[in-house]
Amino acid sequence: MASIRHEIVIDAPPEHIWDVLRDVGAVHERLLPGRVSDTRIEGDQRFLTFPDGHVVRELIVSIDDDARRLAYSVVEGARPPTEHHHASFEVRSEGDGAGRLIWTTDVLPHSLAAEFRIRIERGAAEMKQTIEAARLFVGQQVPPGEHEDRS
Repeated sequence: MASIRHEIVIDAPPEHIWDVLRDVGAVHERLLPGRVSDTRIEGDQRFLTFPDGHVVRELIVSIDDDARRLAYSVVEGARPPTEHHHASFEVRSEGDGAGRLIWTTDVLPHSLAAEFRIRIERGAAEMKQTIEAARLFVGQQVPPGEHEDRS
């Protein structure tokens, strides 16, 4: 089994980063807007709809607020198809008001490791950009990318 671990520092308080990640029903609004067009929760399952209409079904395995850790598994709709997929996000304090996102993914077949690594690195960079943009508007209802008129 291939195990991929990617870490990225995000210029936002770890509490804010965790709040975004643990909001499992708002991926399309708070974590990956544009990349994911809709999120639906049914029990412990999450359905992510992409702009092309493709749907991925995930099992939310665990949301641990004390450890700031979210574990999930893609059970249907993975692109490319997998035999097994399990991943987790952890958020740690990085000091100076920043946080470190650690994304660990286990996937089979092993031959998918290189492609998944690229997707994880790109996805983490998109998450970083969205979270950093949103931190400027914490407590305000201004979507990322839409800036207030401060004149």
